[in-house]
Amino acid sequence: MFITGYAVMAGAAERLVLGYDSFGNICGRKNTPVKGAPLSGQDMTNKKYVFFLNSCSLEMQSLKISSVSLCVSSCPQEQLNSLEDLQSFARNNGSCLCVYNLNVSSYTLNPKAAELCPTLPVPPSKSFPLFNRCVPQNPECYSKYASVLISMVNEMDVFHRILSGILAGRDTVIGMSFLALAFSFMLVLAFRFIRTLLVHTLIALVVFGLLFVSGVLWWLYYDYRNDPSTELETEKENVKFLLGYAVFSTIVTVVLLSLMFVLRKRLQFTVQLFRIVGKIIGRIPFLLFQPFWTFLILIVFWLFWVAVLLSLGTAGTAQTTSGGQVEYRALSGISYLAWYHFIGLIWTSEFILACQRMTIAGAVVTCYFNRNKNNPPPHPVLSSIAVLFCYHLGTAVKGSFLIAILRIPRIVLLYLYNILKQKESACAKCLFKCCFCWFWCQESCLRYFNQHAYTTTAINGTDFCTSAKEAVFILAKNSAKLASISCFGDFILFLGKVFVVCFTVFGGLMAFNYHRELQAWVVPLLLVGFFAYLMSHSFLSVFEVTADAMFLCFAIDMETNDGSEEKPYFTDRELLTFVSQSNKLTEGQKHRSTRPFQDNEDGTELQPVV
Repeated sequence: MFITGYAVMAGAAERLVLGYDSFGNICGRKNTPVKGAPLSGQDMTNKKYVFFLNSCSLEMQSLKISSVSLCVSSCPQEQLNSLEDLQSFARNNGSCLCVYNLNVSSYTLNPKAAELCPTLPVPPSKSFPLFNRCVPQNPECYSKYASVLISMVNEMDVFHRILSGILAGRDTVIGMSFLALAFSFMLVLAFRFIRTLLVHTLIALVVFGLLFVSGVLWWLYYDYRNDPSTELETEKENVKFLLGYAVFSTIVTVVLLSLMFVLRKRLQFTVQLFRIVGKIIGRIPFLLFQPFWTFLILIVFWLFWVAVLLSLGTAGTAQTTSGGQVEYRALSGISYLAWYHFIGLIWTSEFILACQRMTIAGAVVTCYFNRNKNNPPPHPVLSSIAVLFCYHLGTAVKGSFLIAILRIPRIVLLYLYNILKQKESACAKCLFKCCFCWFWCQESCLRYFNQHAYTTTAINGTDFCTSAKEAVFILAKNSAKLASISCFGDFILFLGKVFVVCFTVFGGLMAFNYHRELQAWVVPLLLVGFFAYLMSHSFLSVFEVTADAMFLCFAIDMETNDGSEEKPYFTDRELLTFVSQSNKLTEGQKHRSTRPFQDNEDGTELQPVV
């Protein structure tokens, strides 16, 4: 809350893109007065464009353009040669091109009008799409204006250029997020009623999406690299990031295609797995709506996070200079708060997803350990949410914190790798790549064990550390039998996430490619992919968490019961048969026993609850 309040008080995100005049007014909004600046505090709601009085002779000093700027409602489309033309333009278009304290009727009468009005002749201009500036169309003026603007953007630090790209592409990012939502919901419905043909269709779409996105990335990289008009630092960064995206996408495509080929024989087995999981979800239909609540909470949090980030990036204090003009001077230490804020994004997002996982696990546990399968307990989802908020929020906080802690070294290594890449230290770069992959593997393992810790917490009601220890013990004892069962199912779900990310990123690529002007759109595109993955993960985790919780409950059921009439299993025969067939397929056995684990010494027959 401290960083939020600080950003709101010290920053004004609108200044980053909307622009502001020389008197402390932000164009396109109603302003508050600045002490010592008599022309500040004006209502600029209808004046959205920044106009420079001497647009043909601009100079830049310390990232500031040395010209008086005004907020105007429209840019002059034709050349204005005299004060009479300025007066006529103001009366006809309602756009005053002279300093605010000069009345329109005084344009031709006030002896100081030449100082308070733009340098004549005023060239025709059009509004610039990113920074809302009136850009002169006269070739000579445009070349001078563009050179100054290019120098200004190139001297901005990366943090501010990223923020510019986020603000400029905010509509596209939001639109692509809703597109990812639609894709994710379609996949949830598809997996709920999955059939063999549907699995083949999904795999074909994923293959097509991977190849298509990789091809588009390489094409865009080649197009940008050979574009002779590439002058801005943001455009050069686009080329570098496009190369990185293309290489990464190609590697992912090759790896996933190889895994699909190796695991192709387990396709029918996966259909049976999802049929069993779908049966459990059918008993708890409200589980399918759980991702919607998670999605809404994530959207609200992301919007809040981006708003605070933009305020941090434009944080500054207004200081009055001579002549009643205002300058905004940036505050020191903002970049450190931005890193702190970024860690908050990771931790809070993981916490929200952890709450969803614990809710699903609690509902599955309640239904699994119910003797009467035909009469499931009432409102298992609401009961699980109530237990989570009353007793187990600390468990979700600890689990999500561990994930965030493991991601911090990856971010630091990525930052150091970018530095070393410029120095061309091959050994160091190789070492950092290995460390990065090691932390990624550790995070994946931790995420897997966290989920089983959440399920154990739902079963026993113990704290996170105790539940994690018990989950590790159970998984270590039954890993050979359970890992192979959920492995390919998790892989198919991962392909579903890849499907959502591929087609959402493709939509983002097409949208951003139409707006190349001064946009660091590689970062918004990365945000689009990140949000798409989180949303698909949020929706498809219903099946993933249900399957993982079901198999952990199954393992505990096997540990505590023996299948006799006195201690029958809680599971049903379909799941018993499925696990038995999976183990025989994995171990290469040919016997047809329905026992998933080793036979009891007394030969007791299994008696699952129906």
